[in-house]
Amino acid sequence: MQVAPGAFATWESLLMSTEPWVSVEDVAKHLSVAKDSIYRWIEHKGLPAHKVGRLWKFKLTEVDDWVRAGGAGSEGPDHTDGEAQG
Repeated sequence: MQVAPGAFATWESLLMSTEPWVSVEDVAKHLSVAKDSIYRWIEHKGLPAHKVGRLWKFKLTEVDDWVRAGGAGSEGPDHTDGEAQG
């Protein structure tokens, strides 16, 4: 891929423009949690997700930013001790 000089202000903007969309299963593996947790976090905690047809799709950079901002914190009504992993 050839990019004109100055076309992207930072490497992050280049990454964001070419970052692939990933599935619920990919995000669950990335975070080492159950797929059910991902669906709950979309519904109750604002996990950044995009509906494409019937499927949820994600950008891992958005997911990581959400985690760093405390989005996956254990406070809240859907926290379950001993939640199954995997």
